[in-house]
Amino acid sequence: MSKTSVMKAVGFVGGGRMAEALISGMVTAKLYHSEQIQVADRDTARLDHLKKQYGVQVGLANDEVVATSEVIVLAVKPQVLDEVLSGIKESVSNQLVISVAAGVPIHRILGPLGGQARVVRAMPNTPAMVGEGMTGLAIGPGVGPDEVTCARRIFESVGKVVPVEERLMDAVTGLSGSGPAYIFLAIEAMADGGVKMGLPREVASLLAAQTVLGAARMVLETGQHPARLKDQVASPGGTTIAGLHRLEQGGLRAVLIDAVEAATKRSQELGH
Repeated sequence: MSKTSVMKAVGFVGGGRMAEALISGMVTAKLYHSEQIQVADRDTARLDHLKKQYGVQVGLANDEVVATSEVIVLAVKPQVLDEVLSGIKESVSNQLVISVAAGVPIHRILGPLGGQARVVRAMPNTPAMVGEGMTGLAIGPGVGPDEVTCARRIFESVGKVVPVEERLMDAVTGLSGSGPAYIFLAIEAMADGGVKMGLPREVASLLAAQTVLGAARMVLETGQHPARLKDQVASPGGTTIAGLHRLEQGGLRAVLIDAVEAATKRSQELGH
């Protein structure tokens, strides 16, 4: 399969924000032509938007989309997944099924489908909407190399992908799946600090957001440990070490670790 080749027709069950991010990424990367993408959703306004914005096919029921697609993306909330699976089980016939339902293990998808599918479990995050997503992929039984490549390329169209054992997917959810919210909170707090010190709100927000973006790129592009990069900023007796000391006093490091642990445990609860 060449990098520029168009891949198999894909059907989305669910047309929310993550589905739209993936559709946008796939069309932009020319993995699919618009007419090869079908979307089913109860929200007709969402379907109208997706059709107008991307030219995708809409108007079919879940089971019709599944029956006419070679790759199926389950882009629904975990609370409604069982109902969705019950409605499509008669239409599944050995297709590749990719689930982005947080916390739902592969066996809970295969069971209702009677084993008539090959399942990849994915945990993307919301920065996929701006092409900077992070996705963990767990590969189910019977999924072949070409299907793994297909799934990887779908999510690589909106960011980076890492394969993980399924037993670690809840930790992926707790870290990168929920992680953007932790960083949004940090950006808001840093901007509030700037405002407290006299900066205009708009300037403070820009300074905080671009600082986080730049720091993240340094970690990814230099390959250096974050602690080493931190030490490069902190001069002896300077402003940064004073700020770091205050963060340590406030327990920032422990609180972030606790947040990942709490979100991971909640993901585990949702999967049972």
